[in-house]
Formats: sequence, structure tokens, C-alpha cells
Amino acid sequence: MRMVFRWYGEGNDTVTLDQIRQIPGVEGVVWALHDVPAGEEWPMDKIRAVVDAANRYGFHTEVVESVNVHEDIKLGLPTRDKYIENYKRTIEKLGQVGVKVICYNFMPVFDWVRTDLNRKNEDGSTALFYEKAKLENIDPMELVEKITRNSALTMPGWEPERLQDLSRLFELYKGVTEEDLWRNLEYFLQEIIPVAQRSGITMAIHPDDPPWSVFGLPRIITNQDNLRRFLQLVDSPANGVTLCSGALGANPDNDVIAMVYEFADRVPFAHIRNVKIYENGDFVETSHRTQDGSLDIYGIVKAYHDKGYTGYVRPDHGRQLWGEQCRPGYGLYDRALGIMYLWGIWDSLERAKGEQA
Repeated sequence: MRMVFRWYGEGNDTVTLDQIRQIPGVEGVVWALHDVPAGEEWPMDKIRAVVDAANRYGFHTEVVESVNVHEDIKLGLPTRDKYIENYKRTIEKLGQVGVKVICYNFMPVFDWVRTDLNRKNEDGSTALFYEKAKLENIDPMELVEKITRNSALTMPGWEPERLQDLSRLFELYKGVTEEDLWRNLEYFLQEIIPVAQRSGITMAIHPDDPPWSVFGLPRIITNQDNLRRFLQLVDSPANGVTLCSGALGANPDNDVIAMVYEFADRVPFAHIRNVKIYENGDFVETSHRTQDGSLDIYGIVKAYHDKGYTGYVRPDHGRQLWGEQCRPGYGLYDRALGIMYLWGIWDSLERAKGEQA
């Protein structure tokens, strides 16, 4: 298990590289060029600037999250080939600077959806919250206003250039079915996976968050059967999955532990986090500790350990603790606590394995 930490870059993150290097066992930062719109080719000078900044603190930059996919590709429009060519050139550039994994997603319009970024918990912390009834009765534009209000920091998947085009996108997605999305994803993979393989990179798709249709939009990376189908679209070692326990685990019908056992060799990058699911379909993001949520984080980590997992892992969304002013879900303290919980489980499993040997 190789521990990494998501970092949004200088001037776009309240967490500094100096702080990250004080978290035990973190060897690299997970990064992206968040100021480059989806569909555009990433400039090499900007790529090298991030790599150089991380290297100065002893971090590698082998995992990128995300190179966003332009909506025209997801929609299968005639213009998609132009954006796919840009995507290929970005993959090639990232390979040149030593990137090994590119995380991306194929979610229409929204990369993830929550109804509250700062839900107050009983202990005084705040966390990302999904209220099912509210989402079913809210206009998408109203949600956009709520999510982006008063934020000086970019929220991944909610970039301004994407959201200002929201009405047109919803019109374009009318009539687009899940099977249409599958076909468009297969076309995209057939184009980019050979380029990734030549570049020494594994593409790792992120599951839909949450793993069900939102605002009537099709979603397909939602469960174990669909992950199996996805991996068969282009059966290549360069075609993999970012297995996110929190995204998939928001649906209580999903068995995340079983997914780890089945797909571990196709998971170059894992997100591990916990969620508490309520009977009415609401869920809130909790600490990483098993007892605090609905997911068996110990069992998930044990599954990776049993499989001899050597891929990259990062703690995912954390709560906002101790008055920290930060990007919701991406503060320093709770993610650092999460890392130490994950290491505690892993180190105990390693100790037990050594004693058995």
C-alpha cells in the first residue's frame, strides 16, 4: 500500500506541502491542473511547475486526479474526436514526467453531488451530506448556487466554465440512455488506452458519486456488475478502476469488500473513506473509523492486504475539524487522522502476518 495525499496546488489549497510531509508514510501528492478546462490539452510548463514544487518537498507526482473528460465525449457528439486528441496528448505529456496513474470519471454534468457541504455533526465537526428528499425536489441551478456560493477555492467537478453551460447540457442529455453512455465510453477507451499503455500509464475510472441517477442523468459506473462490464470493454492492463469505497458504499446494496477481492489487480489507485447511511436514503461522510459509519473499513483494508495490494491509496473526504477553514472534504486534520487509522490497520495486519510466518 503506497500512501498519497490529494493536493490542489499552490494558491488553490489551504493545505501546504510542508504540512503534508509531516503526515507519516505519505510518499506522493495526487494532483491536477485545475485551471485547465475539460477538453483542453495540458501545457507542459504548467505540468512541470507542479511536479517541481512537489519534488522539492520529496514527494512524487505519479498519480493525477483528474484529467477531466469533455462533455462532448460523453455525449458522443461529432466534436468528440478533437477533444480525444487533446486528451491523448495530455496522457503522453504526463507519461514523460513519470505519471503512472490517471484517475478520471465519466459522470454526465456533475462529478459528484451533495446537498450540504457543511452539515453540522453532534461533535461540532462538519461534513459533506446528501439529503435524498431535498435532491429530488431541487432545481439543478439552485443546487449549483448553493454549492459554489462564497467559495474562493475550486470544487472538483463544479468548475465555473462547466456550470455556466448547464442548461444547454441538460438539453443535450435528454434522451441519452445508459446504453448510449456505455457506447460513448467504449469509443473513448478504444482511443486512449493504447496511448496510455505506450506511455506507461494506467487509466483508472472513478465510480459515480453517488452511484445512482441524479436529475435523470444516466450513470453507469455504479456497482460490481458494471465494474466487471467496464473492465471488459477494453481488456488491457492500462484500463483500470479507482475503487472508491465511499462512492460505491453509499449504496448499501454494494459489497465493497467483495469488489476489492475481485478487482484488486485492476485497481491501481484506491480511495478509502467511510459514510453513514440512513434508512431514508440520506448519507453523511464520517471519520474513516469503521464504528463511525456504515462501511467496514477494517474489512476493506484487510481485503487489500489479503490481495497483496501494492497500488496507491489515499484517504478520501474528511470532516472539517477544529475550526479549520478549508475546501469542504479536503482539510488537513481529518484526512491525516484517516491516514493514521489506515496505517494502524495495515501495520497490525503486517504484524499478524509476520507472527504467523
